[in-house]
Amino acid sequence: MKKIYFNSLLLFFITAIAFSQETKKQKAHYNISKFKQLNEELPTPNNVHTASGAPGHQYNQQQVDYKMDIILDDENQRILGEETITYHNNSKDNLEYLWVQLDQNMRAKDSKSPLVKGESTSALYNPTKFTTQFINNPFDGGFKIEYVKNIDDSPISYLINQTMMRINLDKPLASGTTFSFKIKWWYNINNHVTQGGRSGFEHFPEDDNNSYVIAQFFPRLCVYDNVEGWQNDQFWGRSEFALEFGNYEVNITTPSDHMLGATGVLKNEKEVLTKTQQKRLAEARKSYENPIVIVTQDEATVIEQSKSSTTKTWKFYAENVRDYAFASSRKFIWDAMAVDINGRTVMAYSYYSKEANPLYGDHSTRAVAQTLKTYSRYTFDYPYHKAISVDGQMGMEYPQICFNPGRPNTDGTYSDRTKYRMIGVTIHEVGHNFFPMIINSDERRWTWMDEGLNSFVQMLAQMDYEEGYPLNRGLPKNIVRYMKGDQSKIAPIMSVGDDVYEFGNNAYAKPATALWILRNTIMGPELFDYAFKTYSQRWMFKHPTPADFFRTMEDASAMDLDWFWRGWFYTTGTNDIGIKEVKKYYVTDKPTERAQNMAKRYGITVDQLPPSLYLVSEDSNEFTEDLKAKKPEDYSVLSSYIDTNFSSEEKADLTVPKYFYEVVFEKPGELVMPIIVEFEYEDGTKERKQYPAQIWRKNDSQVTKVVPSSKIITKITIDPDEETADVDTSNNSWPKSTETQFDKFKQKNIKG
Repeated sequence: MKKIYFNSLLLFFITAIAFSQETKKQKAHYNISKFKQLNEELPTPNNVHTASGAPGHQYNQQQVDYKMDIILDDENQRILGEETITYHNNSKDNLEYLWVQLDQNMRAKDSKSPLVKGESTSALYNPTKFTTQFINNPFDGGFKIEYVKNIDDSPISYLINQTMMRINLDKPLASGTTFSFKIKWWYNINNHVTQGGRSGFEHFPEDDNNSYVIAQFFPRLCVYDNVEGWQNDQFWGRSEFALEFGNYEVNITTPSDHMLGATGVLKNEKEVLTKTQQKRLAEARKSYENPIVIVTQDEATVIEQSKSSTTKTWKFYAENVRDYAFASSRKFIWDAMAVDINGRTVMAYSYYSKEANPLYGDHSTRAVAQTLKTYSRYTFDYPYHKAISVDGQMGMEYPQICFNPGRPNTDGTYSDRTKYRMIGVTIHEVGHNFFPMIINSDERRWTWMDEGLNSFVQMLAQMDYEEGYPLNRGLPKNIVRYMKGDQSKIAPIMSVGDDVYEFGNNAYAKPATALWILRNTIMGPELFDYAFKTYSQRWMFKHPTPADFFRTMEDASAMDLDWFWRGWFYTTGTNDIGIKEVKKYYVTDKPTERAQNMAKRYGITVDQLPPSLYLVSEDSNEFTEDLKAKKPEDYSVLSSYIDTNFSSEEKADLTVPKYFYEVVFEKPGELVMPIIVEFEYEDGTKERKQYPAQIWRKNDSQVTKVVPSSKIITKITIDPDEETADVDTSNNSWPKSTETQFDKFKQKNIKG
């Protein structure tokens, strides 16, 4: 291409713009740009949590090992336990005391948890609710601590503060040393169906049996780190846990006719399983396509008709896990299949009652297997030997085991809604093995770091499970109602879970939506997936913070995303981008009024302007009848310009614009987001262009783009696929639609 020197013209235009703006005095202010860096919000990097988002060379964390003997008392619905805890102080600090979590104390008679909840009278009470709330004595829950002792059986001083217990050490625990002590306890198990809860038992009156899903059943050490010190916030029942990794030796005694699934490797399989069950399990370990039933429904139905008076003890060992849970019942059907994780076999198990069949038999173990495959692809290879789904009729997760809802109708049929809810929750809870059971964030402080990230990857696993899987939570269009709601009832994602109004939207849906947009609209799958996997692998079996996630995503992608974190995670802002104005222009070599005014301001004549092309708006007075009569191809000035400045070879590759559109985009919303624009032409074809969010850097309210086109544009639409959670689509198109919501309703619902 020949060199075209328009430097003088460019200088004229730049100078004209500068001088045409009136100078206004404004008060000094801090940096209020939406693109301001997060330096003030994020903690200062150090040798533990680095500026790149990776663990530093001085990173360390504590280890806590447990040896437990547990008795499940089915007759009285009680747990009895003794444990020996060995605490490894790997920090650089000397510790004066240890903090232990007593989650069951939330159900103690003197618990303060019910007192912090506001309540008012209901319009009506069914008899069960009225009796529970006003007549029955409070449930006698909570840990009954029989003793806390040193290894030599000497007593240890301790103090219980609601759901936390402080172990008062005789002398500070020095850095690099260990301390072992013993606790004996028992507690009454709650009925989680009638009393609620994250674990407990369900009673089946038809056959007078119980199914137990048992978690938070033993005193557990709190996390101690250099970010929060002791993470000993009280457990009020909603926000979850912060725990240390360790090794577990656990013996669980149950009635002899119970089937049990638990965290860890079963060490005495031949003692607790029949030869038939062992044979079927061996077959399942080679079955990668379909589950193998190890305890059939017919067998479980026979077993549940009587109750054994003897017991058996299940022995497990779990290495490098942050918690422990189990499920036990004589009602359990059990099936299993093998999962290939990059050449290593992992087992997928399901335990369920006949009341959950055939729904569980059809989908539970398959959903477990798919979760392990998908999550391993986007994070790291699943490191444990198994993952379990239990018919627990709740949604709760623990290492290698989770409790899930979903039951068919009494005739065995089930709707798509029931099916997809069961699969979705199962994938979500199994997915928690990755977030936070391995990528071990502080759930009580930053709920979104496990629930939000997990909800996002859950969407990817659901799409892998079934083509056309109906996604709901996490899609941008589905978060709009929440984001444009009452601002007094909305908190930023970066809020403690116990302090927000809409926990599900705040901790699950909005962060999942943010990551969906980040992957599919802003970064693209290739950049996002690499950065997300980098974060996952950096922090597996460690304690990451929000800053570690934010910094890693930027560090591994070379993208400045501070504007995105600030808007989506630190504010309750909404996205609303619209089209304010569109003008169509034509080319002419006759100086326009604007050009004449510019020349006049600088004391020159129009003839002294360099050879130029000018754009005339079709709605201006300068768009004369003569210009209107011309077709675009008749504009000899454009043809002359092309002939003068381009060779014949170059002209063959040119797409010469015939129309020029000036589009003014406005942004009533608080968030800065990319502008996704679809142009529709008079011949019916469409074209898309995406302007990065940085287009708003210099003007946070509106920006203007000039769009050259070889064809007439008949329609312009912003965000046609609803990718950005735009809260008001009434300003998203040009020409503006006159169709009302009622018109749309009629077209969709009224026929004939």
